[in-house]
Amino acid sequence: MNVTIEELAKKLGAEMLGADAVRHEEITGIQPVGTAGGGDVTFVADARYAAAAGRSCAVAVIVAKPIDGLPKPQLVVKDVNAALIETLNVFAPEPGPVSEGVDPWARVGTNVQLAEGVSVGPHAVLEDNAQVGAGTAIGGGCQIGRNTKIGAHCRLDGNVVVYHDCTVGDHVVIQANSTIGAVGFGYAFIDGAHRLIPHYGGVIIEDFVEIGANTCVDRAKFGNTIIGAGTKIDNLVQIAHNVVIGKCCLIAAQVGVAGSCRIGDGVVLAGQVGLADNIEIGAGTMVGAQAGVMSDVAPGERLAWSPALNVREAARVVAHVLRLPKLAQELKRLTAKVDRLEAAKDDKGHG
Repeated sequence: MNVTIEELAKKLGAEMLGADAVRHEEITGIQPVGTAGGGDVTFVADARYAAAAGRSCAVAVIVAKPIDGLPKPQLVVKDVNAALIETLNVFAPEPGPVSEGVDPWARVGTNVQLAEGVSVGPHAVLEDNAQVGAGTAIGGGCQIGRNTKIGAHCRLDGNVVVYHDCTVGDHVVIQANSTIGAVGFGYAFIDGAHRLIPHYGGVIIEDFVEIGANTCVDRAKFGNTIIGAGTKIDNLVQIAHNVVIGKCCLIAAQVGVAGSCRIGDGVVLAGQVGLADNIEIGAGTMVGAQAGVMSDVAPGERLAWSPALNVREAARVVAHVLRLPKLAQELKRLTAKVDRLEAAKDDKGHG
């Protein structure tokens, strides 16, 4: 979809600067300042990139504050990131039409309730007593277990599995090949063997949650594993049994959350973070990539390193670690000097 600079400004509620002569020029896409070409609009979310915007080939620039001397039309907005999302939505490919109804190759059990506007793709399986809310799309190859409830206006991409007795809220997105409600990794060592502990609980995914591809959320032993409203989970994430995640959290790829952890609202876990079992992460905490969190964390902490430390302490640790090669060389030099002094002392003693 192409729009003119003027049309885009109206969509964004932006003030146009320097666009009078070209207000009707078409914009064909959006790109970062370094790669934008003719026909693209770009954006400056950080003042450090203002100079690069001037060198860019973009036809217009989205900014939060006017950039002096910028020889291009500027679309001044309150929030560049919000405007970026709106602009991406303008140029994003429209998803293919979803056909309402049940594909003839799907299998639907007894007492299944499908609300108005539901789409069920080929080879999907809906087991007995499943419920699907209005406008929800169940992709090809999905499996919805018995007694499971899927809310309204959800999207489950191909081969998603939601096991029995789980609940998915409204406006939830679960991308391809993710699994919700598998048995958790809970074993007891009895008579010389590891025996699986039954998991009789379920999973509750609240409204507006988004879950990436190939992510697993295990069912609870008792009660429910819970993913709070508005939380966004990346690809390849493992959420273990009885975990409770608060609202509006961000969890990046390859995070592993061990059993019975409790994560407060607004927590951010960067890539490959690992949480030990039965710990509590306070609301608003941010944990840097690859950190290993071994104990409870107070609200609002900023952590890094493994085992996880306050970011300032972690920075000091890293600084010391980076000095180790130089210190090793200095120790080697000093050791050699001591050896020479000891040898000279021995020579004098024998003389």
